[in-house]
Amino acid sequence: HAFRETMEKYRSEANRVCMQLVGCFAPAVDSNDPHLFDQYFTEPKTSLRLLHYSAEQSDEKNGLYACGAHSDYGMITLLLTDENPGLQVKMDDGSWIDIPPKRGAFVVNIGDMFERWTNKRFKSTRHRVITPKGANERYSVPFFFEPNFDALVECLESCCSDDNPPKYPPITAGQHLLNMYEKTHADFDYLGEKKE
Repeated sequence: HAFRETMEKYRSEANRVCMQLVGCFAPAVDSNDPHLFDQYFTEPKTSLRLLHYSAEQSDEKNGLYACGAHSDYGMITLLLTDENPGLQVKMDDGSWIDIPPKRGAFVVNIGDMFERWTNKRFKSTRHRVITPKGANERYSVPFFFEPNFDALVECLESCCSDDNPPKYPPITAGQHLLNMYEKTHADFDYLGEKKE
């Protein structure tokens, strides 16, 4: 019972923080309307994961990672980590940098959906987890924050021009997520067996 209450309280607070972040996005995309995104988050879709990484050392040459390189599909990921290293972010030049762990601090990742909404002005954060030699087990808590399922995600006027037309067609937030999940799991059937 206490665990559930703790998780529900954390989810509620993480939701509040993400709504504040969404409010910061309006001026970041040159909008004079501080409530530009509010209509898309009246019923945000959220999910929370509790992740554990073993202390087994990563071996990049042999493709052994605590978590392989990826970007998140949605709008924002609010990531709470412990004090153990491992999280890396890919830079524009292709190099990977370590994100210094700090207990009690959040890492905020921009997801593919916001990249789409801003016509790539804001790029989704490609990241991975590498377990260094001698590391301890690692824990993290990603909170995925998405717009209403039926929110229309189309290039913002401030993010396109004649010289920079929209790179993506309009799509609902829900359909974007469904497409990404389907793409990720294209090789597997519903019983979890690999397709031929």
